[in-house]
Amino acid sequence: MDAAVASALAAAAVMTLIATPAEAQAPRDVPAAGRTPIRYTLTFPAPHTHYVEVAASVPTRGRSEVELMMAVWTPGSYLVREYERNVESLGASAGGRPLAVSKSEKNRWRVTTGGAQTIDLRYRVYGREMSVRTNWIESGFALLNGAPTFITLTDALDAPHEVTLVPAPGWTRSLTALPEAGGEHHYVAPDFDTLVDSPIVLGNPAVYEFTVGGKKHYLVNQGEAGVFDGARAAKDLEAVVQENLRLWGELPYEKYLFLNMITEAGGGLEHKNSTVIMTSRWTTRTRRSYLSWLDTASHEFFHAWNVKRLRPAELGPFNYERENETRSLWIAEGVTEYYGALNLHRAGLSSRQEFLDMLSSNIEELQTTPGRLVQSAEQASFDAWIKYYRPDENSANTSISYYTKGAVLGFLLDAAVRKATGSAKGLDDVMRLAYRRFAGTHGYSPADFRAVAEEVAGGSLKSFWETAVEGTAELDYTDALDTFGLRFRAAASEGRPWLGITTRNDAGRLVIAQVRRDGPASKAGFNVDDEILALDDFRVRADRLDDRLQQYRAGDTVTVLIARREQLVRLDVTLDREPARSWRLEVSPAASSQQAQQMNRWLKP
Repeated sequence: MDAAVASALAAAAVMTLIATPAEAQAPRDVPAAGRTPIRYTLTFPAPHTHYVEVAASVPTRGRSEVELMMAVWTPGSYLVREYERNVESLGASAGGRPLAVSKSEKNRWRVTTGGAQTIDLRYRVYGREMSVRTNWIESGFALLNGAPTFITLTDALDAPHEVTLVPAPGWTRSLTALPEAGGEHHYVAPDFDTLVDSPIVLGNPAVYEFTVGGKKHYLVNQGEAGVFDGARAAKDLEAVVQENLRLWGELPYEKYLFLNMITEAGGGLEHKNSTVIMTSRWTTRTRRSYLSWLDTASHEFFHAWNVKRLRPAELGPFNYERENETRSLWIAEGVTEYYGALNLHRAGLSSRQEFLDMLSSNIEELQTTPGRLVQSAEQASFDAWIKYYRPDENSANTSISYYTKGAVLGFLLDAAVRKATGSAKGLDDVMRLAYRRFAGTHGYSPADFRAVAEEVAGGSLKSFWETAVEGTAELDYTDALDTFGLRFRAAASEGRPWLGITTRNDAGRLVIAQVRRDGPASKAGFNVDDEILALDDFRVRADRLDDRLQQYRAGDTVTVLIARREQLVRLDVTLDREPARSWRLEVSPAASSQQAQQMNRWLKP
C-alpha cells in the first residue's frame, strides 16, 4: 500500500471515531486513538472454489508473542456457530521469515513474533453456506460477513481495522456500510465491532439509490435476472424509510444499504448501517410474497434503532467468544417484528386487513403452541442460545419464539398504554423515550424498559409484566380488542378428524416428526420416529394419511399399527376435532366512533 493511500486511511479512521451519542458504540477498555490499524487484503484467485484469501498486517507493539482470535458467533443471530472451522492454512511471517503458530484454543492462535513490530498473517476461508450470517463465494459474486472472515488480535478490538478488496476478474463493484478510505475497494472500520457489523457484497449487482432526510440509501440486488422488480422495491423501501424517520425523528447514520441477495434462500439479519436479506427472484411477482419481503426489510430496517443503538445492556460490548445472554430479546426482536408490519401499513404499503392478518399470524402461532404455557417471553429470550436456534421435535411443547410472543406483547403493550392515556400516547412514545434515554453506550435493563413504559403510561404495568412478560399464563386480549374496536373471527371448523401429529415422508415411510402434547396421539402414547403402517389393519401410504383420516369422524377410535425400532405395536387412539382457526383479527361491526378514532390514531399517527 502506497503512502498516500495509507495517509487517507489513517485520516478516515480518525474521522469515523467522531460519533453522535446515538451512533456511539459501547466503549472498549482501551481508547482507539493512536492505535496502529490491522490491515487486511482480501483476494479471490479462484472464486468458483468458494475461497477468499486473506492477508493481514498485524501490529505487535514489540511483544514477543501475540494472541489472535476469530468470533464464534455474529450479533443478531444468537448461536455459537464456530466460524473458525472454515479457516485453513493459517501462517505467519515477519520480514519474509516464517514464525511459529500454534492453536491455543478452538478459535485462537498464538504467534511467536521474535520481537517483530509487525507480523504478516495469511489464511484462507471457505465460504459456501447460503445464509445471511455466513459467507458465500462463487464465480458470480461473494457475500462476506465480518465474524466468519476476519481474524484479529484478542486485545485490539478497539483498534482501527482497514480492508482492501481485490475483486475477482469480471467483478466490478464492492458495496458495504464500512466507511470508504480513499481509492476503489478500500474501507476502514474504527474498531472490530464495526468490522463485524458491516457485511460486504462483491460482484455486479444492480444498485438503486434514493435519498431520505439528506441521507443516501442503496438497494443492492444481487441476482435480479430480469425478474425481481428492483425499481418498485426501491420506491417502496423509500416509503418505509420515510415512515421510520417520522416515527423516530432522525436517521442515525450517514448511509444505509439494503443488501438484497436474490439467491432462492430466505432470512434477514440486521446491522448498524445495513441489512442482509435473502429472497427469491420471483418475490415481486405475487402480492403475498412481495409483502412478506417488504415485511422482512421493514423489520430489519427498524433494527437500525431498536437493537443496533437502543439495545439491551447485555448486548455490548460483545464477547465474541461465548454466549451473550439477555432477557430482553422479546423487546429487541419481538417488538421489532410488531413494528415491521405496522410501519409497512403506516407507509401505505399494506391494507388495514393485510396488517391485521400479519398480526393475526403471530397471535395464532402463539396461541396454538403448547409451549406458551411453559416458557415465558423473558425465558425464551435468555434461552435463545440453547433453544431457539436448536429446535427439536419437542420444541413446540416446551418453548415459544421470542419473535412471535414479543410481537404479540408489542401489540398488547401498545394498546395498554393507549388505554391508560386515552390514546394520547402509545408504544411509539415508549420507544422514543427509551431511545433518548438509553441509546448509545449504556443500554437498558429489563427494569429500565418497564420503567419507561410505566412513565409513558402514567401508572403501573405490574400486572401486565408479571403475567405476560415474566409469566406463562394465557394472555388476555380483551382490553386490546376493546381499545381498537377489533374482534377475533373464528374460521368455520370443518370438523375434520385430528391426531395432533406432524409426519414426514422418509423414502416412502410414513414417520411421525412431532407429537403435540395437547393432541390425541400424545394421550395414546405415540412417539416421534414411530412409523405408521396401517389404520384398522389397512395399509396407509406415506402420502395418503390425510385422505385416510377423512374416512373417520371426530370421536372415532382407531387402531394404528406402528413400527417402533422395528417392533410392531398397536395403539388405540380416539380422534379429536381439528382445532378451528380462531385467532384472526378483524374490525368489529359494532365498533364505536371512539374506537374507530383510536384505531386511526394507532394506524395513521
